Amino acid sequence: MKNIFLIITLLVINVQLKAQSTLQLKKQLQEIIAQKNATVGISIKGIADKDTLSINGSLKMPMMSVFKFHIALAALHQVDKGKLRLNQKFFIKKDELLEDTWSPMRDDYPNGNIYLTLDQLLRYTVSHSDNNGCDILLNLLGGPEKVQDFIRQQGFKDITIKVNEQQMRTWDNLYLNTTTPIATTLLLEKFYHGKILKKETSSYLYQIMVETSRGTTWMKAGLPQGTELAHRTGISNTNEQNLRAAMNDIGIVKLPNGHHFTLSIYLMNITEKREDSEKLIADITEATWKYFTGN
Repeated sequence: MKNIFLIITLLVINVQLKAQSTLQLKKQLQEIIAQKNATVGISIKGIADKDTLSINGSLKMPMMSVFKFHIALAALHQVDKGKLRLNQKFFIKKDELLEDTWSPMRDDYPNGNIYLTLDQLLRYTVSHSDNNGCDILLNLLGGPEKVQDFIRQQGFKDITIKVNEQQMRTWDNLYLNTTTPIATTLLLEKFYHGKILKKETSSYLYQIMVETSRGTTWMKAGLPQGTELAHRTGISNTNEQNLRAAMNDIGIVKLPNGHHFTLSIYLMNITEKREDSEKLIADITEATWKYFTGN
């Protein structure tokens, strides 16, 4: 009986210490984002220990290129159903490789009129944030509304996808594709647990997110070198008033003990310098890493 009482007492103390530690992290994050000229949304979730924390977690934020993760989920779901294949080739016309937009694919194939596999399109879009690849994938899937329907079918009502990358060249349209930070971390967790895609396609998408070449000075900069991070970034340009609509980074981080946590960072209506916004994302990530590693 005494042993049971001791175990219960230790568990209660552990829960209290953990709650206190979480409050300390939240206070630290609030100090990091204080006085910043941006609206900041953060959601953190430990996949193993179920720790959760959010700041403006239910606020709707513009996704920008983060929605390429959602598009990849929808495309790979079609692979799971046998309607598409990763080695399936698609003819890419020159007029689909639009100018004046971020497109490593166009840089590699400036004359277009080539065949690329679905695997290549996904790698350009997810790993390298290719805007032309994104819109080509959306067209293959039937448009933004098809991706929206798929995400709703997964049980997410706080995620809205209405426009493609080309349409987001209009300033007001930057605010149409939205999510909440909490919805993002829950989607990342559901994906990680294999509850959206099959094992093979889940592993494939996770790996090409690890291979992301964008945002090396954002979330990645807040982690020790060599840390495994599967993430997707998103950023808008600035308007004539030097206002940036959004800068975002979402990801799944692998801890030294083999466990993982999900982290969603959204910045909206930013007037900070770009490098200061990047450092803000890195600082939030570093504080979260130290919390989960006990440093």
